[in-house]
Amino acid sequence: MSTKAVHEKTRLWLLAIFSIAIVLAAVAMPPISQPHTYHLFADQRMMLGIPNFMNVVSNLAILLSGLMGLSLLWRSYSMSNKYGNRPIFITAAEYCPYLVLFTSVAMTALGSAYYHWHPDNTGLFWDRLPIAIGVTALLAAVLSERVHPRLGFWSLPVLVLMGASSVMYWYWGEEQGAGNLNFYIVIQFYSLLLVVLLSLLLPSRYTHGNDIYKIIGLYAVAKLAEILDQQIFDFGQVISGHTVKHLIAALAIWWIVKMLQRRAFVVDKKAIA
Repeated sequence: MSTKAVHEKTRLWLLAIFSIAIVLAAVAMPPISQPHTYHLFADQRMMLGIPNFMNVVSNLAILLSGLMGLSLLWRSYSMSNKYGNRPIFITAAEYCPYLVLFTSVAMTALGSAYYHWHPDNTGLFWDRLPIAIGVTALLAAVLSERVHPRLGFWSLPVLVLMGASSVMYWYWGEEQGAGNLNFYIVIQFYSLLLVVLLSLLLPSRYTHGNDIYKIIGLYAVAKLAEILDQQIFDFGQVISGHTVKHLIAALAIWWIVKMLQRRAFVVDKKAIA
């Protein structure tokens, strides 16, 4: 085994140990409960008979980006099989994480629209469930591309189960009167942090691997807009921060689609751009 391979293996073990420590910290920390004011969004205007109109219909952008991703996967897989065209993945197993990712994006749009129509914890469950599945699928995709395709493929169901369980655990706690967001927070934010760390430590097998930083950056801006929901809405009362979040999140997914369209397999990893 080369020195480089030893270093990469060491980094992966350190990341694994750090990840276990993060999960244990989530167990040990006091429960983070759902704020009672969470459902009170800045823009509650009704238009065309639709309550919270902007927060509902802005999910169409998320739905479109998810469908674009699914369409890309279908066209690439079917055309490469039928005509021998260049596929966007080296192995068929690498389609699976992105299939789950883009499906979860489409389901997020539906779940979010349902939630914003009448904001409550039940609707929020159907909003958060596909989000948790989506971020874990993205992590599995990065494991496929930067560690090994088999690792991404076999870790996908485990990661998805962990993501779904974090939302189910939160909702079960809410039903008992003591919700705990600790594990959902770890799934959503630490999964994305792991994506960044893996991308920094290990090269991608494809060109345009650095696009992942733009994607994560867009998602970070979307979360910031969510936090500044009221402040953005107060600036002219045209659009709220939460609606902006939906639109920027849709842009981040679209960027994933563009990354997949443009990239190619890297023979020489030093040539990665």
